[in-house]
Amino acid sequence: MADMFVKQAKQYAEARPNYPEELFKFIASKTPKHELVWDVGTGSGQAAASLAPIYKNVIATDTSPKQLEFAIKLPNIRYQLTPSTMSITELEQNVATQSSVDLVTIATALHWFDLPQFYKQVKWVLKKPNGVIAAWTYYWPEINESVDAVFKSFHSVDYEPFREPQHKLVENKYMSIDFPFEPVDGVDNTGPFDQFVLEKLMDLDDYLTFIRSSSGYQTAKNRGVELLTDNMMEKFKVAWNSDGQSKKVARFPVYLRIGKVGN
Repeated sequence: MADMFVKQAKQYAEARPNYPEELFKFIASKTPKHELVWDVGTGSGQAAASLAPIYKNVIATDTSPKQLEFAIKLPNIRYQLTPSTMSITELEQNVATQSSVDLVTIATALHWFDLPQFYKQVKWVLKKPNGVIAAWTYYWPEINESVDAVFKSFHSVDYEPFREPQHKLVENKYMSIDFPFEPVDGVDNTGPFDQFVLEKLMDLDDYLTFIRSSSGYQTAKNRGVELLTDNMMEKFKVAWNSDGQSKKVARFPVYLRIGKVGN
C-alpha cells in the first residue's frame, strides 16, 4: 500500500482535509490517561498533529518514507519508519513496550492492514483493560448536486476498474470491517459512529487534486491510463461553475470505530 502513495505524497498531504477537533475530543474522553498514543499509518501526520496537544507523547508510524517526509513536525511527535510487518521485538524497539499505550489510532488506513496480525500488536501494546483503539475513515467529498452527479458517473464507469477491493470496506462505512474489541464507556457498541464531519473549502483545482491523490487514480496512472481526460475535466468544470461560485465547502462524513482492549 505504501508504494501506491509514494509518487503523490506531497499532493496527498496538501489535498487531504483536516479532521474535526470534536473527533479527537470524543476519542480522548474515552481514554483514562493521556500519556502515550500510537498513530499507525500516519501518512502526513494529520491525526498525529491533532493528538499532540492532548497527549504527552505521540508515536506516529508509517511504512512510506516519502509520506513521512511531508509529515507535520511537533516536539512531542516521534515519527518512525516501520516495516509492513513487525515481530514483537521490532514492535517493542520501534513503537512501545507491552501494556504501555493509552490509545492506538488509525486514520483512513485500517482497510489496508493485515488485520489479524495488526490486532495482535494492538492488544500487546495497549494498557489493559481500558486502552482504546480508534479507527476512522471517510469517503469521497460531497459538493453539490451538479458536481456529485458528474462524480458519480466518473466513479462508477471510469474509476471503478482501478479501485482496490479494500475500498469496499470504506464504501460500507467500516460496518463490515473486523473489529474485535469491547465498547468504550458510555456507548453500547463499537460503531461506526457518524456524528463527525470534515469540511474543506475547495476550488476546482483542489477538488481535482483530491481525486489525483487517491489510490485508484495512481493505479490507473501506473497502468498508463489518465482518468481525468480533457473531456472529463470539462464535465467537472461545467458542473463546478454552474452556481457561479469558484470555491465550495466540501463535506466528508466520518465513520468511526472505537473500542477498548479489555482483559
